Amino acid sequence: MNMKKLTLLIFLLIGSGWQVLLACEVCKSNQPKVLENVTHGAGPSGMIDYVITWSAIILVCITLFLSIKYLIRPQENNPDHIKNIVLNENN
Repeated sequence: MNMKKLTLLIFLLIGSGWQVLLACEVCKSNQPKVLENVTHGAGPSGMIDYVITWSAIILVCITLFLSIKYLIRPQENNPDHIKNIVLNENN
């Protein structure tokens, strides 16, 4: 399969699945305005649901930021570090 066909296939798969993620009409009418077209089922039942959701969002954002930061610049200069076993094996 060439790259053009593979790219087209990926776009079709991604493009065809977006409607599944949206809420149905019944769920949309039962949700608060903020989550109107995002979730299925019953909406948040109280303030604790919002606290849990926002806490999870904050934790995911912090984790994503730190993982990208340490992936780009690991700041590990110790010659005995485990990564040097792999790096020095090729020399």
